[in-house]
Amino acid sequence: MTDVQKFEIARYRKEIDEDVRKLVDHYLSISDWDIPEVDEKKSIDYILMAVRESLDTIEKEWQEKS
Repeated sequence: MTDVQKFEIARYRKEIDEDVRKLVDHYLSISDWDIPEVDEKKSIDYILMAVRESLDTIEKEWQEKS
């Protein structure tokens, strides 16, 4: 990645963080609907784990395309 690319991504870092937070909040709210007595901390941990696994999968797919 060039310095220009790094700078460009850094410009969007806050937006990326906000989008990921919204994604986690979305799935947390769904888990609250499905399981009324849900342990919110565990749900967040599981959601973050799933997001990380998805990112790993997407990264692998992109590497295979390159």
